[in-house]
Amino acid sequence: MTLVAFDFDGTLSDSEMTVLLGAQRGVADEMAAITERAMNDEIGYAESLRERVGLLDGLSADAVESAFEHVELRPGTGDVIRALNDAGVVTAIITGGFGRGVESALARNDLPVDTIVANQLVFDDEGDLTGEVEGPLIEGTKDDALRAVANNAGLTLEDTIAVGDGANDLPMLEVAGFAVGYEPKPAVEPHCDEIVTSMDTLQTLLEEQGVL
Repeated sequence: MTLVAFDFDGTLSDSEMTVLLGAQRGVADEMAAITERAMNDEIGYAESLRERVGLLDGLSADAVESAFEHVELRPGTGDVIRALNDAGVVTAIITGGFGRGVESALARNDLPVDTIVANQLVFDDEGDLTGEVEGPLIEGTKDDALRAVANNAGLTLEDTIAVGDGANDLPMLEVAGFAVGYEPKPAVEPHCDEIVTSMDTLQTLLEEQGVL
């Protein structure tokens, strides 16, 4: 059996959740600048995430849901995940993004995965964001998350394929049995066994690897 674990923002989705939330708060440009620095490994992921979420202080729950409704999956994502599900492959999304945004996008596409490991935004009693974030991936420990998901499925890291694009995916890519870069950032590319630029080419690669 095989586990295929995906990053979300920049991999399964070309939407950036924090930027969409930032647009609702009027701070999208500041968000994008912080995100780019983090993805290029210029600042730590945890620092960048806290900086970005801090800009969202006071954003209402309705505005958050509106932002998440604009999270879109890349063309072909549904085909890849459905093929993996049909083949009996364990599927996981391991993201420093926000679980509610991932769940929103998957639900709108009627697309189940076995496991989602993600962070969560914190709301106050009035339903507004506090500017804080909590969850298992604030420090970017995607290797630990991949190991835990594999263990829960009765698998070893050698049984895993990781797909990601940014510096915060490196821990996961480095420990996976097979590492796939989806249009990876320059700092990430050397750590990938293969590189793909579309979901179609990813599906072909998974077929060549005997996963599908």
